[in-house]
Amino acid sequence: GNLSVLDVGCITVTVPSMLTHLLSHKRTIPYGACLTQLFFFHQLAGVDCFLLTAMAYDRFLAICQPLTYSTRMSQTVQRILVAVSWALDFTNALTHTVAIATLNFCGPNAVNHFYCDLPQLFQLSCSSTQLNKLLLFGLGILMAGAPVILITSYIHVAAAVLCIRSAEGRKKAFSTCGSHLTMVGIFYGTGVFSYMRLGSLEASDKDKGIGILNTVISPML
Repeated sequence: GNLSVLDVGCITVTVPSMLTHLLSHKRTIPYGACLTQLFFFHQLAGVDCFLLTAMAYDRFLAICQPLTYSTRMSQTVQRILVAVSWALDFTNALTHTVAIATLNFCGPNAVNHFYCDLPQLFQLSCSSTQLNKLLLFGLGILMAGAPVILITSYIHVAAAVLCIRSAEGRKKAFSTCGSHLTMVGIFYGTGVFSYMRLGSLEASDKDKGIGILNTVISPML
């Protein structure tokens, strides 16, 4: 339920404004609205990151340790996982938004993207963005710990599924993880390309294609 809300929110934050700009001759966004869009995009996408990790842990318990699933993944545990996910990424999104608000923008003001994002705003700043880039990379490293947990969980899941003797049982087990794995691959792949490129955070036309994957295709799946 939370993941569905996040996906709808992620599309709502970016796509309507993109369509408005494409269909009208007015292709401007106020500074305050740009920062607001930046905050909500990183808030929603970041919680997505943590929830996907929690879902991977859930699949691990359901397939590898089914006898203890109901006690180890109780409603209380689920609520804690959701609350922690929202709290952690509220801090992350607020940190980036406050940091970008301290920069000066006194030169060109054309954002090379269809929504406001950090690499594109860094390119427009006329003050030093070194600290912001380090902050982006540092927090990205912390959030990238989630895929490590994902990979570990799915290695155990794959091993457990391969031990199932019946073909029908294996098919059922893999079907519960297939769509999730596809989503995870696209989500983390686009995230790494957009924010974790060492020494190259300059905006490019490739980022627009990656942005479509991140804001439209991934939530749709």
